[in-house]
Amino acid sequence: MKLKDIVKGIDCEMRGSAEVEVKDLQFDSRKVVKGTLFVAQPGTKVDGHDFIAKAVEAGAVAVVCQHIPENSPEGVTYVVTKDSSRTLGEMAANFYDHPSRSLKLIGITGTNGKTTTVTLLHRMFRMMGHHVGLVSTIVNKIDEKELAASHTTPDSLELNQLLRKMVDAGCNYCFMEVSSHAVVQQRIAGVQFTGAIFSNITHDHLDFHKTMANYIAAKKGFFDGLPSTAWALVNIDDKNGRVMVQNTHAKVSTYGLNQMGDFHCRIIEESFEGMHLDINGKELWCRLVGRFNAYNLMAIYGAAVLSGASEDDVLRLLSTLEPAPGRFQYVSGHGVTAIVDYAHTPDALQNVIETIDAIRRPTQQLITVVGCGGDRDKTKRPEMAQIASEGSDKLVLTSDNPRTEKPESILDDMEAGLSPEQLSHTVRITDRRQAIRTACMMAREGDIILIAGKGHEKYQEVNGVRSHFDDVEEAEKELNAKN
Repeated sequence: MKLKDIVKGIDCEMRGSAEVEVKDLQFDSRKVVKGTLFVAQPGTKVDGHDFIAKAVEAGAVAVVCQHIPENSPEGVTYVVTKDSSRTLGEMAANFYDHPSRSLKLIGITGTNGKTTTVTLLHRMFRMMGHHVGLVSTIVNKIDEKELAASHTTPDSLELNQLLRKMVDAGCNYCFMEVSSHAVVQQRIAGVQFTGAIFSNITHDHLDFHKTMANYIAAKKGFFDGLPSTAWALVNIDDKNGRVMVQNTHAKVSTYGLNQMGDFHCRIIEESFEGMHLDINGKELWCRLVGRFNAYNLMAIYGAAVLSGASEDDVLRLLSTLEPAPGRFQYVSGHGVTAIVDYAHTPDALQNVIETIDAIRRPTQQLITVVGCGGDRDKTKRPEMAQIASEGSDKLVLTSDNPRTEKPESILDDMEAGLSPEQLSHTVRITDRRQAIRTACMMAREGDIILIAGKGHEKYQEVNGVRSHFDDVEEAEKELNAKN
């Protein structure tokens, strides 16, 4: 493709020929080959502008940058733009022939519920007979074919490549998680959404966004960029629901449990096996558990209806859906139930504990195993421990993914949120496998163990090395071995 076609419609200045033939786009100089268009992006740790000479030496025929460095190599075309990250997304859309325009792309943003919502929407639309794509934290899919997921939202190049594969495979829908990082880092620039969902906002990712105001603004940016042809579906019970759509051009609909939105739900009854719900005046039984899942189901219901599905078909299929992996997933043995959940934010942990508390009998004690990830938001650590302690009979603090931090330091931060009385029913065990084993040994028949934080993850990351670790596997092994 010629450079002039790749930069079509993009605000930029050019030094050199627009007729140059481009075979590939890259923002990593190590992946540049002959015929590549290299995009130099400023980053938090390294600046792509420092690698322009290396990219040209490797065969780059054109360079996108925010400024042309002194002593820059000759013999290539320079495309100067105010925001090279945004330009990368717009160029990727041009290069792959705007795949997002050839299917109905529906994104969800929010602190909690993203993975469950897109996973179950994908499953539901497959049951309706559609060819469907999925972009999620757990996995990317084209129909039932799985592709590895490296980020909640792929970079703009990877995203457009993936969407192009979906279109070529005949997909007419794609459901996608949209992280706040992705909005700020322009990973969705140039991508056209048919619909957008907002679940909620609670304390998370402040290591990146620094303040809640920045975090909210990042989420809102997703809705600000929607076209007038799109729809926006927001949780009206969350105080930021209306904030999200203050400046959107999209048609706005609402859902909720407390306030009467366009899509309304009431929980009639719930147990560990599921919930009896009233949705817009019609009753159904579903296999998901907890108030937080009632919100997820309303997002799914609203999105499906807004996408053109009939209400009766959606309600019928909702009753057949099962939880996403690692989301309130439970295993049992010797009369003890272990619940594995991805809850890794204060609000998510609170929701899961409240759900268990609303269902369990007074004679059943709750033992919670929880940790916090390393190299992430430290301010939520004491809050997570406090929530876990207040809602549990016994608490086991342990490692999550320590990454490059010392596990003991993370546990110190968590313990700082506990009173002396709370510490009296708390134990700290750095080794997560041993922590799960200890919780299972503590449990009596009828008790419930909550293993929170990792959910679907199949690894434990320590000092940059990922080793196999699965909370579900560990719980099953210990409960089956329990005397």
